[in-house]
Amino acid sequence: MARESIDVLVIGAGISGIGQGCHLTRTCKDRSFAIIESRSDLGGTWDLFKYPGIRSDSDMFTFGYRFKPWDSPKDIAPGDKILTYLNETVDEYGLREKIRFQSRVTALNWSSADKHWIATVAPNDGDPYEIAAKFVSSCTGYYDYENGYLPDFDGYEDFNGKIIHPQHWPEDLDYAGKRVVVIGSGATAITLVPAMADRAGHVTLLQRSPTYIFSRPGEDGIANALRRLLPATWAHKLSRIKSILLGSYIYWISKRKPDRVRSYLRKMAKTELSPDIDVDKHFNPAYNPWDQRLCLSPDGDFYKSLRSGEASIVTDQIDRFTETGVLTQSGEHLDADIIVTATGLQIQFCGGMEISMDGEPVRAADKFVYRGMMLSGVPNLAVVFGYTNASWTLKAELTADFVCRLINRMRQKGGEVVMADTDCPIDHGALLGLNSGYLLRAADLLPKSGTKRPWKNFENYIQDMLSIRYGKIEDGVLTIS
Repeated sequence: MARESIDVLVIGAGISGIGQGCHLTRTCKDRSFAIIESRSDLGGTWDLFKYPGIRSDSDMFTFGYRFKPWDSPKDIAPGDKILTYLNETVDEYGLREKIRFQSRVTALNWSSADKHWIATVAPNDGDPYEIAAKFVSSCTGYYDYENGYLPDFDGYEDFNGKIIHPQHWPEDLDYAGKRVVVIGSGATAITLVPAMADRAGHVTLLQRSPTYIFSRPGEDGIANALRRLLPATWAHKLSRIKSILLGSYIYWISKRKPDRVRSYLRKMAKTELSPDIDVDKHFNPAYNPWDQRLCLSPDGDFYKSLRSGEASIVTDQIDRFTETGVLTQSGEHLDADIIVTATGLQIQFCGGMEISMDGEPVRAADKFVYRGMMLSGVPNLAVVFGYTNASWTLKAELTADFVCRLINRMRQKGGEVVMADTDCPIDHGALLGLNSGYLLRAADLLPKSGTKRPWKNFENYIQDMLSIRYGKIEDGVLTIS
């Protein structure tokens, strides 16, 4: 099998992989690297999902890169605008020639003798080959791109209409005038309902349990004012700082005064909705705010669709699918021409590739995560885990920063192997601090977080920034040899 050698292998050309490539270009100018992407185009999530209304659920000052200002008035951006932003970034940094599309890394094996990773790459239209890389940055995201999560609904085969999972949305779907039932209560469902309501005959959101929904303007008035008054770079920096601090405060107050935040969100829903909608039934979750991720409704679009009558909401369990819709456990039948199963993601670690060391398999669930980015006892490998309580990109950029600092430090010292190892017992907890269903289902697939630094994954950007961007690299746990 043919083999080539490079300094750094980046796996994935989504927002994390593109960011890693930009950081390498900026601060590791003399290192060779390649980006392997399984799809035919860049963008990751934003190239995969095609459902109506697809948009960011974080503001673009934090979801975008700190080195490339977001210049659109709308900071809650539709998917096509995000793709345009990513393509502009790729071209500005000359990354397009570095990306190998329609190629999948199927296996990674660390060679202790040679002190490098051997990646097996399978192109869609060619013979497999190998890449020997001194360092690997896995930017594959955390879910299975091929398969979304679908519960085992009784009567699934009986329905005569169309059943669609948002992850596999047919671009030619005509839902004008059709009765649509959207099953789910997460960010995708909250996005789909208002996006489809203006064309569909009627859209019904069927949720098993309520979720918290936060309404905010689709445009940031402060950011737009700063953009008029200041150079673009400074306006972007200040808007980014404001968004980070505001997001951190909302999460902090949710954890410390959950009843106060619950009351605020209930009042918001009651103000936005018509009096005939039972707020306590449909918008009063059994969990506290930020035990699961808050859903965002820009300009209150979700509430508007309910208020107008174009959409409705039902909180109930599914008994079964029927030929003409969905029967709930309370006996209500929801007529449907189209059923959208916005039921979540399937977690997949490192894109499903086989990882081994000298031929011995590495089981992620047996490992601890160092600073939220490296696996205990696994050398020269970084894995991007974005935040669940803030913008994914904030942590992805910190990881990219650290990888570049690490690579430069290794060269400075003449080191070939860098590894974080656990030399004493560590109490462990969940890697990601939410009790969302998709994370609970994957508890045995993901590595563990410790309870103390540097093994604890704090999910706190300010703490991580001070530790990762400005902290000491060789801290007694991470060693270069």
